Amino acid sequence: ILQCYNHEATKSLGHVTVVVVGGTGDLARKYLWQGFFQLYADQVGKGHTFSFYGGGLSPTEKGTPLLFGILKELACPPELSVERCDLVKDQFLHLSKYHQLKTTEDYEKLSQQIKQQLGQEGMVEAGRLFYLSVPAFAYADIAEKINNTCRPPSDAWLRVVLEKPFGHDLYSAQALDKKLSGQLKEEEMYRIDHYLGKQVVSKILPFRKENKKLLDPIWNKHHIERIEIVLKETLDAKGRIQFYDQYGVIRDVLQNHLTEVMTLMLMNLPANLSNSKEILQNKLNFLASLQHVDNSNAVVGQYQAYNEEVQEELNKTKDYFSLTPTFAGVVVHVDNAQYEGIPIFMTSGKALDERVSYARVLFKSDVFCVQDPNNVQCKSKQIIFYLGHGTLQYPAILLSKNLFKPKLASSGDWKEVTEYKDVNMLGLPLSDYYIQSPVTPREAYCELISHVFFGRKDSFISAEGLLASWEFWTPLLEGLSRVFPRVYPGGVANGNLLNFQLQGHQVAFSHEAVVNVIKPGAEDNFQVMQGKYRSSEMVSAWAQELVERLASDLLLAAEEAIHEEGQFHLALSGGSSPVALLRALALNLYTFPWRNTHIWQVDERCVPHTESGSNFRSIHDLLLQHIRIPYFNIHPMPVHLTQRLCVEEDSGPTLYEKEIKKHVNGSSFHYILIGVGQDGHTASLFQDTKLENDEERLVILTESPIKPHQRMSLTFTAINRARRVGVLIMGKSKHELVSQLSRIKGESSKYPITKVQPKSGTLIWYIDYDALLG
Repeated sequence: ILQCYNHEATKSLGHVTVVVVGGTGDLARKYLWQGFFQLYADQVGKGHTFSFYGGGLSPTEKGTPLLFGILKELACPPELSVERCDLVKDQFLHLSKYHQLKTTEDYEKLSQQIKQQLGQEGMVEAGRLFYLSVPAFAYADIAEKINNTCRPPSDAWLRVVLEKPFGHDLYSAQALDKKLSGQLKEEEMYRIDHYLGKQVVSKILPFRKENKKLLDPIWNKHHIERIEIVLKETLDAKGRIQFYDQYGVIRDVLQNHLTEVMTLMLMNLPANLSNSKEILQNKLNFLASLQHVDNSNAVVGQYQAYNEEVQEELNKTKDYFSLTPTFAGVVVHVDNAQYEGIPIFMTSGKALDERVSYARVLFKSDVFCVQDPNNVQCKSKQIIFYLGHGTLQYPAILLSKNLFKPKLASSGDWKEVTEYKDVNMLGLPLSDYYIQSPVTPREAYCELISHVFFGRKDSFISAEGLLASWEFWTPLLEGLSRVFPRVYPGGVANGNLLNFQLQGHQVAFSHEAVVNVIKPGAEDNFQVMQGKYRSSEMVSAWAQELVERLASDLLLAAEEAIHEEGQFHLALSGGSSPVALLRALALNLYTFPWRNTHIWQVDERCVPHTESGSNFRSIHDLLLQHIRIPYFNIHPMPVHLTQRLCVEEDSGPTLYEKEIKKHVNGSSFHYILIGVGQDGHTASLFQDTKLENDEERLVILTESPIKPHQRMSLTFTAINRARRVGVLIMGKSKHELVSQLSRIKGESSKYPITKVQPKSGTLIWYIDYDALLG
């Protein structure tokens, strides 16, 4: 039996009313009433009086026996004697009632009942605590009823506890926040994440503070190799499909529990651990430093029986297939000087081999052991925040003995473990760790209920923090909405099927899947094909293979140019075409000769480079920030001069042309990569672009038919001087264009791409099968 923390409360007379809305539901049965009973046992006789209401949709005659069936099963706190517990439990049952809470009138009756009791017994009201153990769609309606009918007097407090999920994505979270903030003040709302009540999680900041002098020198990118935050479950989603299929593993676990753990581990330490505002602000600052994540940073899976469970519980037909992931592995990076480059692996899944949850900091090894590799100094260095279950069973903080001996909290609620089980923990026997564990195990909900009672906000989610987390996760969730998860059998049978590996900043499964979600189709019969298109060389393949081939060809071109001239000049166009390629190039961190490569732009929108619509911004975010390229080898188009955008008097095109002539031999780029729009434009050269009088110009300002209208672009003269020109066309939406272009001989004013005809260089078309075959 778990025991609650015995807070030292100051004596303060007043009556507290606790209302559990959804008081006969599963969560209330398993955790909430036990927590409130232990709160009462802790506070009885210390100045507060209590009344407890279990609210539900059922009428009184049906709800009352359900509630008291739950309350009679409550366990006694171990610090109470049997006789004392019997008395306290009897009092608790006497103070508890069921109340139907369905309509506004029901809430009005509850409020009248509270006032009547206070008047009859001559009590002063201290506050009202509402715990909403109901689906999130009901929050706004209940909050309105509480606000309109059940507010206490102005000198008493109101605290409303909200269970996750808080929205489905950023937009729904914003909408929910707007509705709730219209009824309740921010200080009245307690958004609960039960992970913040777990003893080890709540110990992370104090542990970092207590060991600050020893941790500060190593808590950075120079010493940390990687961070792992893991929550594995053996259970499936059966019985919860109605909820789970709408949310999936990322919304259910990563966006809240694991993100909170990561934040506590890596946020700046507050000067005062009891200052809730400072803690919440430091959390926001950390969340703002996270780098964008998308499909390339995640892998997802689904246990094999899940789809049948969906069909059964949601009454779907046999041909229905759910894309909801039950497993996810995501790699996150932090964009600041302290943690730059450290991969943070976040992993969770159902139907895995064991139930365990931990966060692990693995440090780089700086010792080379010539002999005796079993010496403690030769072993891995790590700190593990172990939340429980698994091989260890109890919550603990473990620190490798070859790091340092951590300080033990002076408060006495944590102890040093010196008797070790004969088990290994993440590669080391327990005897190789310093281990600290709570003196008395405590249940998370019990802790958080106590924090609500005392008005402690640092253990709960703020509105700003909630929206910041959703802002980070929503782009990934949108990107994964059409991704087929890898199917896995479940349990030990998963083997290495779900292992994933890091490639640059991206991740992929380490092993081929043995179970295919999609039946083998025509694509399995195609490899990379060579051919001719518009009398020039053509390379065709499915999208991933095509991009890999193009990246390989660029590498060969770079090596050839550097061998001949010592430099490689590569010009990249904007738009969606090069996105996949830039990601692929970012993986070749150690093979591509970036030190001798110059990056140029084929075209640019007339917006500041810091804006998301800038082509240079895209090149920077997808490629430049991930590679080691000299700053002076990067040549963005000068569209923003003297505080103005693409003003002819500023002579931006002339400046860029001079820079090309200065660095590029004969103004002939080694490689220019361009795409083709559905209207046939290439770079920012459109059907109506007039070039007849500028035949010798290399760079010009142009007008786009779509916003932003103003552009800067290389001319056909510059493009056709290149040694190699690659044209990348991908996607089914380009099939009609590819068909049209194949029928046109020579140039066509309607399709500017037809004017790309290198004079002495090579033109290569890279067309994926979707665009080629439709």
